Amino acid sequence: MVRLLRKVRKKEVAEKFYRRTLKLLREPIINQIAKEHNIDRKLANSQKIEQIIKEGISFTNLLSSEIYKQGITLTEKKKTLNELCEKGLNIPNLKGSTLEDKINSLIEHFENVEKDEKVGISIDGFDKMLSELNQSLPKLNKDLKDQFELQDEYVMNADFLLDYNIKPRDILDLITKPELSKFIKDNGIKQRGDDILNILEHYKDVENLYLENYENVGYRNLNLLKENGISVKESELGLKFEELTKTIFKSLGFNVDDKFKNQLNTQKDMMDILLNLGNNEIIIAECKTIKEKGYNKFSTVSRQLKSYQSLALKNNLRIVKILLVAPEFSDDFIYDCEMDTEMNLSLLKASSLSKIFEAFKESKYQEFPHVLFRDIVINEERIIKALTK
Repeated sequence: MVRLLRKVRKKEVAEKFYRRTLKLLREPIINQIAKEHNIDRKLANSQKIEQIIKEGISFTNLLSSEIYKQGITLTEKKKTLNELCEKGLNIPNLKGSTLEDKINSLIEHFENVEKDEKVGISIDGFDKMLSELNQSLPKLNKDLKDQFELQDEYVMNADFLLDYNIKPRDILDLITKPELSKFIKDNGIKQRGDDILNILEHYKDVENLYLENYENVGYRNLNLLKENGISVKESELGLKFEELTKTIFKSLGFNVDDKFKNQLNTQKDMMDILLNLGNNEIIIAECKTIKEKGYNKFSTVSRQLKSYQSLALKNNLRIVKILLVAPEFSDDFIYDCEMDTEMNLSLLKASSLSKIFEAFKESKYQEFPHVLFRDIVINEERIIKALTK
């Protein structure tokens, strides 16, 4: 609806993207645009930028004629726009051979970014950034309310801002360079290079970013991971999925006992995760990543899990549950699992484990009640309902 109204008002891009582009221009160019539209050049640069936006100059006109020196050739205009996109907006290889095509490509890029729900840093990282911005720059809360016409009294909250499609970069674009410098110094953020990129990198919060992409790691989806700000080799994804699963189980209050697991493991039989419940009782968890849809290799994984079961029983341990964690399971795999009478095996989808983890954080429990792991395919809705009682 917002995008539709913008088109009715003949605005090609959101104000936040217009502002982002203007902030990349040198002050003499901003002054040139201000002079052309009778804007007071004695104003601060940030104020001139806001006035230019309010003036209603079309984004296409701005990039086709207003940001260039007088007498510049068409070839030089295209070169200038390419440099602005590559060095300033981090958009390599802007599509199009004509200036008009390149401008349309940039508008299309901004439209795609706006539709995209990715944040670029973790939600926890966003909240931490907002909290520390509020401490360093107490006026920012009011500036945000005024700029985005928000009604709530306090708006420096990640979930609230994301509901309005306001992302970390959009907040930082509103802050003047001196205030950004103050914030960077106050919070020990790297000072060399681009201020905004340094701030975003500082609050990336890699562990939480990985947890938010837990299912993508399980699916070995390198493209989505890269788009979400995670750089990882495909060969590392199996181990990373196991590490993230361990992190979630630890956060659920389980004793992830690597020391005991390593004592039990042999060169032939090496279980991924051992949850030590005490009194010689354990849960064994095995992690599997998949590239194609539907995990369907039951015979292979069954032999593997039965060997772990034998290993545990030889050491007089009671196996309370065996959990197989994967992004998803095929119907054939589920059927074979249901037919198996030798193992107390449950299938746990990565998305289900993530949802259970989120519900657990809001629950009264200090330790997850493992008796809830009782289905063949773990039903997260039933468990979440139990946790929220």
